Amino acid sequence: MITAARHIDSTPSARGLRSWKCHAECCVIQQAGESNPESRSSPARRPKAAETDVDDVRFFDAHCDTILQVVEEGRDFLTGPGLHVTLPDLRAAGVCAQVFACFVLEARSPGRAREHAVELIDAVHDLCAAHPSELRLAQTSEDVAEACAERGPTAVIADACGGHCPTAVVLSLEGADPLESEVEALRDFHARGVRLLTLAWDDNAFCGAAFGSGGGLSRQGEELVTLCEELGVMVDVSHASDAAFWDVCRVATRPFVASHSDCRSLCDVGRNLSDDMIRALAERGGVVGINLAAGFLSQQFADAEAGAREAFWAALRSGEKGLDEAHEAEARATRGLPRPPLNVIAAHVKHLIKVGGEDCVGLGGDLDGIESMPAGIQGVADYPRIAELLLGSGLTEAQVEKVCCGNFSRVLSQTG
Repeated sequence: MITAARHIDSTPSARGLRSWKCHAECCVIQQAGESNPESRSSPARRPKAAETDVDDVRFFDAHCDTILQVVEEGRDFLTGPGLHVTLPDLRAAGVCAQVFACFVLEARSPGRAREHAVELIDAVHDLCAAHPSELRLAQTSEDVAEACAERGPTAVIADACGGHCPTAVVLSLEGADPLESEVEALRDFHARGVRLLTLAWDDNAFCGAAFGSGGGLSRQGEELVTLCEELGVMVDVSHASDAAFWDVCRVATRPFVASHSDCRSLCDVGRNLSDDMIRALAERGGVVGINLAAGFLSQQFADAEAGAREAFWAALRSGEKGLDEAHEAEARATRGLPRPPLNVIAAHVKHLIKVGGEDCVGLGGDLDGIESMPAGIQGVADYPRIAELLLGSGLTEAQVEKVCCGNFSRVLSQTG
């Protein structure tokens, strides 16, 4: 376990950050009276409803914020109280590849964004070193392909894997702030194992953000996309503004992804992709990872929290309130909203398939960076329920395999 000794005193806690990210991304604190004793604290479990139908389904999840919780709150990755993603649950759910996002904003780490990112990256390395039979840092697309070749957690594969392959751990930077306006700094992060770059969370020197000014890629941003392709770092447009998305379409020569976004035509928030965006990304061989945040999946949920969300950003941008104070005000205003039903996930998956085809859909749950999810989902241990849901909604077994694992594995091999 990585202990709280790594905590950065000059920044908000990971607990506050998760709430901040959650509210900023149209999510809310889970309502009073709805807490589930299994939520974020249960031992590894594979939902009983999925045991007979989806035991062989593997999962590639393209975004979690778990490492912040481990580093800044000292949460235990083995036992998992307070976590959506734990080591036992990754194994039990059949997760063959998991992207661990290292989320750093200059605003929370002024003058030391690069240092903070290195600390998070080192923590991921430490987890892999501490649990080599369960986690392996993926340096190449072949590493991911080997991990995802296993058919389910009970399958027998190479003796060297002890009957199962370790989960492939893919490192990402969420937001290019740690580059500190230097394109070439990406080379150092690549050497440290970063294989995916989310260009922006908020506006930065390279890229405008969906909740920011709405600007596109800067000249440096275009250079950064080019360097990503040279190094084999996957470009991620989740959080990017619409203008930046279309700039990436213009500049990129390889597939790119939206690691944790949903469909704007089903839930009209700026973090989701329009149908034109989905088609453009799919035509270039990219993949959209379904974000499990209630406020991205459900229009009713997004509408209900819209006023509080706008007040949060207004208070934060104007300086009227600090981060924690703005968060508390929004949390008070949004408690009690009901979680959307599980089938909203299937609706977004099927819409993506309708618009972009079955090769453009994956999973990017944003776990440990969000609070409220559809009913029936408490964390990665419940991913088999998603597979069963998709099978029950009319997708073929081959389509479910693509959504749950195959598409992100494929696109990684094309960019790495």
